Amino acid sequence: MKELVEMIAKALVDNPEQVQVTEVEGEQTTVLELRVAPSDLGKVIGKQGRTARCIRTLLGAAGMKLRKRFVLEILE
Repeated sequence: MKELVEMIAKALVDNPEQVQVTEVEGEQTTVLELRVAPSDLGKVIGKQGRTARCIRTLLGAAGMKLRKRFVLEILE
């Protein structure tokens, strides 16, 4: 999942070398923390949060197959 989020974020931003994804694993939930350059933050979030919502939807659908819950946090 970490690689999936990283690949999507790198395709969206202008500075792909500054994309960092950290995985914090719990028993049932895994938190994926996404960090991008401050100038690229709007591109990852999208208009009214649509892009971020779509990434979270993909994580939810892929997590169903693995029977695990994934949460995406976009950090500044």
